[in-house]
Amino acid sequence: MKFNAKRFINEKLEEIKKEAGNGGALVATSGGVDSMTCALLSYKALGKKAVILFIDDGLMRESDKKIVREGLKPFGVTVKIIKAQKDFFKAIKGKESPEEKRKAFRQVFYKTLGKAIKQNKVESLIQGTIAADVIETKDNIKTQHNVLKQIGIDPKKRFGFKVVEPLREIFKHQVRQVAKQLGFSQRVYKQMPFPGPGLATRIIGEVTPRRIKVLRQATEIVEEEIKELRPFQAFAVLLKDKATGIRGGKRFFGNIIVVRSVESKDAMTASVTRVPWRILEKIRDRIIEEVPQVIKVLFDITPKPPSTIEFI
Repeated sequence: MKFNAKRFINEKLEEIKKEAGNGGALVATSGGVDSMTCALLSYKALGKKAVILFIDDGLMRESDKKIVREGLKPFGVTVKIIKAQKDFFKAIKGKESPEEKRKAFRQVFYKTLGKAIKQNKVESLIQGTIAADVIETKDNIKTQHNVLKQIGIDPKKRFGFKVVEPLREIFKHQVRQVAKQLGFSQRVYKQMPFPGPGLATRIIGEVTPRRIKVLRQATEIVEEEIKELRPFQAFAVLLKDKATGIRGGKRFFGNIIVVRSVESKDAMTASVTRVPWRILEKIRDRIIEEVPQVIKVLFDITPKPPSTIEFI
C-alpha cells in the first residue's frame, strides 16, 4: 500500500493523545527532520502539554539551535534550551570505542531528559526513533542512542519515564513526506540526516572540545560547498591518526579530514555521490586554509554495505 502522509498524521495525533495526553510529554529535538516532525506532531496533539526541548550538548553544529527555533516558530512552538556540555564531555572522556561512546552518550542523554521531565512535571518522552534506527541496533550493526524498548531496556525502570515513538514504523523518505504535509519549510524536510549524538559519531578516537571545534569548522565547509548536489548525506570525519605536511616552509604534523557524501532513500543502503572534481578541490582548499590544524583531506568512495554511512 502506498504511504499516505495525511492519514499517517491523523493516526499519530490520536496515538500521541492516547499515549501521552493525560500526563503531558517532553520532546527533545536536535533540528533533524525526525525529531522536528515529532515535535510538531506532539504540539498539534497535546498543545502546551508538549514541552519542546533542545539539549545544547556541545556536540552539534553551530546552526542546529537556530534551525530548531526558526523551524518551529511559524507554528507557535516555543523551544526550551538546556545547557549540558560539561555532562556530555565528561561522559565520553577517554572513550575511543564507537560502541562505548554511543552508549555513554545514550546514558547521559536520557539522564538529562529524565531531569527535564521531572522539572517540567510531565510523564512521557516523545522521540523520533525511525525504522532504520531499530533495524541497525537489533541487528548489532551499531547502537542507535534512541533505541531502548526494542533491545530490552525498560525506560520506565531505567530512567523513570514512558517513551512514545510515533515514527518507529517508517523510514527517512516517509518522514520527509510527513514533515512536508505538516507544513515545514524545505530547509527542514529536505535537510540531510544528522546523527543524534552529533559530531561525536564523526570523530575517530577520543572526543574533546578541541577536536569537536576542528570538525565543526570542516563540517560547515563540506555542507556549504556540496549543497548544490543535494546528496542524501554529506559530512566531514576527523581521523585519530595524523599526517606530516608543510606549513610556512616547515614540517607540520596535522589532522586528517575525510569527506563523505552518499545517495540513499532509506539509509539502509547507500551509493557514493559522484562529486565533481571542482567541488572536491574547493572543499580541500577551504579546509586546508580555514582549518589550520588540518594538513590532509581525503574522499571516501565506499558504499553501504560494506560500510555504514556514518564512520562509527
